[in-house]
Amino acid sequence: MTRHGGGRLRRTLSSWASTTDQEARDLRRSHADVDGTPISEAPLREKVRLRGALRTVTLRPRGGVPALEAELDDGTGVITVVWLGRRRITGIEPGRSISVEGRIGLHDGTRLMYNPRYELIP
Repeated sequence: MTRHGGGRLRRTLSSWASTTDQEARDLRRSHADVDGTPISEAPLREKVRLRGALRTVTLRPRGGVPALEAELDDGTGVITVVWLGRRRITGIEPGRSISVEGRIGLHDGTRLMYNPRYELIP
């Protein structure tokens, strides 16, 4: 698969997993009372703690290294979380609520957080 084709597939999967207005309100309500920063307000290159639900989880190699990518949604925005060198992490699956901590970077216009500390939320 070409690099361009992979991006198209990823965008298609992401659009299928898009949250509705009601789901976004529910996510904001369930994650608003917790210590952390809303994804939409999270600054670049500063240490932040984010909390939300995983929309998608995919295995996507980066530079020949396996990488597990997940889209984290808190109802205010979405960020891509990437664990380099991992093919699977127990508990990291679509629909799961998690908290992540790390620094946000920008790559090709996409906000990313690499190898964050994470906590599964029951």
